[in-house]
Amino acid sequence: MYIIKVKGIAKIPDYVQLRDDKFTLLAYFRVDRPDKSLEKLGLADKLSFIMEFVNDLPFGKIAKIDI
Repeated sequence: MYIIKVKGIAKIPDYVQLRDDKFTLLAYFRVDRPDKSLEKLGLADKLSFIMEFVNDLPFGKIAKIDI
């Protein structure tokens, strides 16, 4: 799975994209509200791990994450 952190501008907040190995979009959620999106994917139990990874990730970078 790949993760991308997108910087918002003005009134648009920061977002996170989760993509599979074929780069298909799995989830797109605000950095401050990941709960529902991760729950729909079945990753609610990995919330703290994913958000810790997101907080350390610079904006605009693509990183592979193993969940």
